[in-house]
Amino acid sequence: MRSSKNWIGNYLLLFGIASIIVIFDQWSKGWIRQNVALGEEIYPISFLEPFFRFTFWQNTGAALGIFQNANIPLLVLTTIISILIIWYYHKAIDEPLLFRISLGLLLGGAVGNIIDRIQLGYVTDFIAVGRFPVFNVADSAVTIGVILMLIGLFVQERKEKAAKLELEVSQEAKDEN
Repeated sequence: MRSSKNWIGNYLLLFGIASIIVIFDQWSKGWIRQNVALGEEIYPISFLEPFFRFTFWQNTGAALGIFQNANIPLLVLTTIISILIIWYYHKAIDEPLLFRISLGLLLGGAVGNIIDRIQLGYVTDFIAVGRFPVFNVADSAVTIGVILMLIGLFVQERKEKAAKLELEVSQEAKDEN
């Protein structure tokens, strides 16, 4: 049985990562809303101009600009997903650190966009790279979280497969003796 101190420490990882993402996400979105007019483009790194730019965009849809004007259904869905991440996390305590970090990134990204949907009725997007749809810090955290989760699952599966193979080889060696 896990001690309550260990349990709390593990949840601190989840909520610590999520909090860092939410703080940076909300700060960056606030800065954009205060300093960049809707639709205006600024180039924070001149040598990457025009490939990388900031442009203030109000997104009432989901990632990649899909499901526009679906703020309420997306708010409900994202809230449910956030609750499920928190609920599931206790089952992920024994998972690899990379997997648990990914859940913190996913939760932080979801909550960052939930705050916008509740306060503003839209999500503030501002990072524009090439022709890719405009996104924000929360979206980036979700994307990185999914990538880390997939890497973690892949590594875990490889370890389990190697351990199973090692066990089979060991068993065969015992059977030969």
